[in-house]
Amino acid sequence: MLRESLEQLYSSPIDLQKQELRNLLIQTELTAFGQAYNFTNILKSFRGNDNDRFYEEFKKNIPVFDYDKIYSEWWHLVKEGKKDVCWPGKIKFFALSSGTAGASSKYIPITREMVKSIRKTSMRQILTMSKYDLPAAHFSRGILMLGGSTDLKRNGHYFEGDLSGITASQIPFWFQHFYKPGKKIAKNQNWNDKLDEIVMSAREWDIGIVAGVPAWIQILMERVIDYYNVKSIHDIWPNLRIFVHGGVSFEPYRKGFERLLSKPLIYMETYLASEGFIAFQAFPDRKSMRLVLNNGIFYEFVPFNRFNFDEEGVIRENPETYKIDQVEEGKDYALLISTNAGTWRYLIGDVIRFESIQESEITIVGRTKHFLSLCGEHLSSDNMNKAIEIAEQELNIDIREFTLLGEPIDSLFAHHWYIGTDDEVDERELGQLIDRKLMELNDDYKVERSAALKEVKVKVIPTSAFYGWMELQGKIGSQNKFPRVLKKEKAMDWKKFLSEQNMVIS
Repeated sequence: MLRESLEQLYSSPIDLQKQELRNLLIQTELTAFGQAYNFTNILKSFRGNDNDRFYEEFKKNIPVFDYDKIYSEWWHLVKEGKKDVCWPGKIKFFALSSGTAGASSKYIPITREMVKSIRKTSMRQILTMSKYDLPAAHFSRGILMLGGSTDLKRNGHYFEGDLSGITASQIPFWFQHFYKPGKKIAKNQNWNDKLDEIVMSAREWDIGIVAGVPAWIQILMERVIDYYNVKSIHDIWPNLRIFVHGGVSFEPYRKGFERLLSKPLIYMETYLASEGFIAFQAFPDRKSMRLVLNNGIFYEFVPFNRFNFDEEGVIRENPETYKIDQVEEGKDYALLISTNAGTWRYLIGDVIRFESIQESEITIVGRTKHFLSLCGEHLSSDNMNKAIEIAEQELNIDIREFTLLGEPIDSLFAHHWYIGTDDEVDERELGQLIDRKLMELNDDYKVERSAALKEVKVKVIPTSAFYGWMELQGKIGSQNKFPRVLKKEKAMDWKKFLSEQNMVIS
């Protein structure tokens, strides 16, 4: 792991990525996918020093895939047990993922090679802890990883479950001493029962690191504090120093989260998706994450604009794509990945921005389908998160969850916000503050507020309503996150649920 970290540190990004793509193509040249898309000829284009020819051949031969396209054409064969389809051999594991917008679960293939890559990248992130001022004893303490069940469901010839459950079920023997909640509790498939078991065992553990999605870690810590009738989580875990988080922006959760602490934590962000471990925070003083360029993933970048995506965030035919030496800092790109799990030119659904090209440092600014642009306002998840964070600070409230619906009003449009907080707050004041901050953050939004975007309304509802709806959707626990924008069927389901709870916007 140290060698690979140094290799990335002292090599050019394009050299690492060219080598990674060549390795992926060599390994899959004789698969059905490799034969169909002429991998043999693509590999010939790697000869010589031309850093553009290999990519032009790669783009020319292989189309861009979203999940529906790659599943219908290729992955359904993998799921049926066919071997040598998109990756050599048979696939034993599938990670169930809906992102945050899909109506039904997606089956993402997980290979042995991908599990090894995730493990190696995890170790590389652990090595970055040497940059923090931590006592040596800290690295002997427990690591609580709040994830899916390791008791994977067998479905014919393969196993399915959350990625966190798949990887935790295969942790190396030397790590088992540090790993909490341990094998027995980790196998529990009932999320609430699992949380209860962790709470009951919490006082027995010396936890130094917690890892998971912010909302669920916060809920767990609240339960621990309530059960033991203490003031902070540090009364139970005095040596807790690090929170490793990912999946959603942490900033909207920070205020409520830090109420549960008696001393500050070190926050380390990761970009671990069901499709692979893409990036992690490599420096203590930065909010950006470093792309992992030499561990089983080749990246492409699609400018996130109206030429490449429609108003629903669906990618258009033949989009403009770039490799890593062609991108620019400060611009938004949707991410395509090709990996050692048999994904090829696959639209992962996230939108990133390069903060430093030299360091390959990125931030996640949203999802392709979580941008709202009913009339040209181009509102991003990043805009929403920042506006909510500012509202929390100015009104001194804790906003645990939120979502936004866009709807027509006569011939114009409206934004309807649903804000999850258990604090007292005036809806009108909150709505005006969010609206004002969004106009400061986004010029397009400001223009449309004086034109087609007629109305902005806010409904404050209990936080429990968000988790109640997720439970009805079968999306409670582990890696599941509440969508920041709801559209179409999901928006209708949400409004129906709230109507039954008497919580609709009037």
